[in-house]
Amino acid sequence: MFQDESSSVTSSSSPLQVFSMMSLSPNLGSPYPWLRELKSEERGLYLIHLLLTCANHVANGSLENANIALEQISQLASPDGDTMQRMAAYFTEALADRILKAWPGLHKALNSTRITLVSEEILVRKLFFELFPFLKVAFVLTNQAVIEAMEGEKMVHIIDLNAAEPAQWVALIQALSARPEGPPHLRITGIHQQKEVLDQMAHRLTEEAEKLDLPFQFNPVVSKLENLDVEKLRVKTGEALAISSVLQLHSFLASDDEPHRKKSPLGSKNLNGIHLQRALQMNQGTFGELLEKDTVNGYSPSPDSTSSSPLSSTGSVKMDSFLNALWGLSPKLMVVTEQDSNHNGSTLMERLLESLYSYAALFDCSESTVSRTSLERLKVEKMLFGEEIKNIIACEGAERKERHEKLEKWIQRLDLAGFGNVPLSYYGMLHARRLLQGYNCDGYKMKEENGCVVICWQDRPLFSVSAWRCRK
Repeated sequence: MFQDESSSVTSSSSPLQVFSMMSLSPNLGSPYPWLRELKSEERGLYLIHLLLTCANHVANGSLENANIALEQISQLASPDGDTMQRMAAYFTEALADRILKAWPGLHKALNSTRITLVSEEILVRKLFFELFPFLKVAFVLTNQAVIEAMEGEKMVHIIDLNAAEPAQWVALIQALSARPEGPPHLRITGIHQQKEVLDQMAHRLTEEAEKLDLPFQFNPVVSKLENLDVEKLRVKTGEALAISSVLQLHSFLASDDEPHRKKSPLGSKNLNGIHLQRALQMNQGTFGELLEKDTVNGYSPSPDSTSSSPLSSTGSVKMDSFLNALWGLSPKLMVVTEQDSNHNGSTLMERLLESLYSYAALFDCSESTVSRTSLERLKVEKMLFGEEIKNIIACEGAERKERHEKLEKWIQRLDLAGFGNVPLSYYGMLHARRLLQGYNCDGYKMKEENGCVVICWQDRPLFSVSAWRCRK
């Protein structure tokens, strides 16, 4: 029960210390009036407390208590409120979806008429590209690495593992056409599951190449990446090959093998209770302070989020096979952009805690740089961030595709697959920094790590870019 208002809670207690002494009561149809008067920071802390409590109930199969927590959260969360309210709305939806998955019939019935249009997914990714600089920075770094690796080459072949954004290759065509030694013959192989997307890409790039008199061919491969037939890439002898992978590799970590336990979407008790206890030992006054910390209230990162940890064997068979196929093409260069987060923990609580941090940074970035009334912002938050959160929190096994991992893990994995790191050049980083400065926003930052680049919001790493070559 909530403690009686007359109970002794000192005025010096932090909001979350107060909240952590409370438990949710079924009698509470609506929050106490004081909830309405909470300042934004206190409300943010209370929402975190409620989300952690709810997730713990979900993980332990305590559905009645989870339902009460969800009801409380829904009183405070809102998809058009402040940073924490908006983020909480999507985490709440994800937790509710996870509960529903325990009744597959009910879950299927509620989602039976839901239409997911690939065209909408493409549109929302384009909006993300336009509203935020993260992918633009990745493209600048990728293009510069390609230009440097292909210096003096007469025939250049680029394979784009997700050919949805022509802007990157338009810029490269322009740069290659101005080479002092003259332009190379350029061939780009674009992989995408939608033929129309590849047709648009082919039209835009061919138009640009003709305008600049650069010899050019576009090779479209209509396929999901996981079903890719490497033969269709038509890599020829004598070509210098580069591969670009933007936010694609992590999905190969998805595996059916994982829970050998009965596949209940509601988790097991193991670590969840411990994580909640640690999470409730918070002694912080503001949500801002919360974001500045690298650990949640004494929660230390899961073993697999540290660089020294061994790589999980789960899902690595598909990953190993795909990386081996890429290595077999003998690329002169491969540039990998990935989300720099640890969202691939084995327990619900691990993933919840880690993703709360990453998405708090993304929602804060969105709040600070795009107008709250922007329909485009709402679309990105709902259809991109919200769907990713749902996949991380509500899904297990092969269905859980959003298995983002830290740069250290990718360095280990690519090294084991026979790739050697190619440090990104000073010139590329200079270009990327200028691009970020053009946004006139102090929150965007870039850090160099072991020759790779990590793109941050404030001090929170969000995306990593690394370049690789085949080690024979």
